[in-house]
Amino acid sequence: MPNFFYRAVDANGGIIEGNLEANSEHALEAQLRQSGVEMLRCAEKGASLFRRKTRVSRKELIGFCFHLEQMTRAGLPILEALTDLRDSTDNAAFQEVIGNLISAVEVGKTMSQAMAEFPDVFDDVFVSLIAVGEESGELPDVMLKLTESLKWQDELMSKAKTVILYPAFVAVVVVGVMLFMMLYVVPQMVDFIREMGQDLPIHTRALIAFSNFLVQHWWWAVPLPGVVLLFVKLQAARSTAFRYIVDGWKLKIWYVGPILSKLVLSRFASYFALCYSSGLDILASLRISEDIAGNVVIRGAMQDISAAIADGKSLSASIEATELFPPLVVRMVRMGESTGQLDDALNNVSYFYDREVTESIDRLKAIIEPAMTVVLGGIMGWIMLSVLGPIYETISSIGV
Repeated sequence: MPNFFYRAVDANGGIIEGNLEANSEHALEAQLRQSGVEMLRCAEKGASLFRRKTRVSRKELIGFCFHLEQMTRAGLPILEALTDLRDSTDNAAFQEVIGNLISAVEVGKTMSQAMAEFPDVFDDVFVSLIAVGEESGELPDVMLKLTESLKWQDELMSKAKTVILYPAFVAVVVVGVMLFMMLYVVPQMVDFIREMGQDLPIHTRALIAFSNFLVQHWWWAVPLPGVVLLFVKLQAARSTAFRYIVDGWKLKIWYVGPILSKLVLSRFASYFALCYSSGLDILASLRISEDIAGNVVIRGAMQDISAAIADGKSLSASIEATELFPPLVVRMVRMGESTGQLDDALNNVSYFYDREVTESIDRLKAIIEPAMTVVLGGIMGWIMLSVLGPIYETISSIGV
């Protein structure tokens, strides 16, 4: 049995290092979680803790799932299907992963067991659903659902990137122009403005003060935002309590917070529906779905739902108690429970959140472009008014 070095964080935010024997990284993580700690990273004995991750794009995974679904549905043996996929992929790293899957299957492992050895490529949801498909004999249907889920994620991320790209570009331009004006242009104009001998308006004095501050302290003031963000990220990785505060704050940011909340709940609903409709029970579906939440506040609420169901409460009552889901979602789940069609109810919840996220992103895209234009115009207007205003007043007084 392989021996793994691991780095984990306990409930108090402390870092723990050690080594354990486990069948795989997936099994090691499960052992540590049972001990009340969350694994950060691990490496097999003799390897580096900071090993390079295997990079496989979502589009490559979509192609993998689609072709594997087609081949298995046509009755092709799994080894032949994997061999064809290995030979047809252009990604050398993915070729190596598929080659290892083939070797593992040849020595008697199931495909899900083989995939669990590569958590960088196949996450817990992927591995668990493949295991369900193997046990039920419905692997092609599971692969089809995985393909559809990955396509949805890809489309959603593509929309999110289009929303982020424009404001990010404008923000870089705004910061670049402002730094150029404050560090180079304004200092050259300050002496000339002061020599005019008139009382400067408050916005001009504020501009000069800000420019002087940047000129004198640019070496720490300019990189400060990046340093603060890096500190927050590292602290959140070390301390569970601090990460809980940060993740809670993310959900409360004006306009962006509700969209992020809907996005996380959309992922949860989609995976929950996918797991349950593939044959997993409610508790197993919740456990897998909570792992992909990506937000400890919402993940904690998912764990509360699991605990409430384990205590005998219904799914709808457990969801309602978290106050994360709108009444419409609670009613849909309650109706699914009462009619015995929980599969359809969960799929409706997934569709509801898919639509909400798409509409929210589209609204944000419509708002953010004119908002960034106004911000850019306001900053440039402030600088121009503060610099040219006194000059114009002096010229006007000379003309009189």
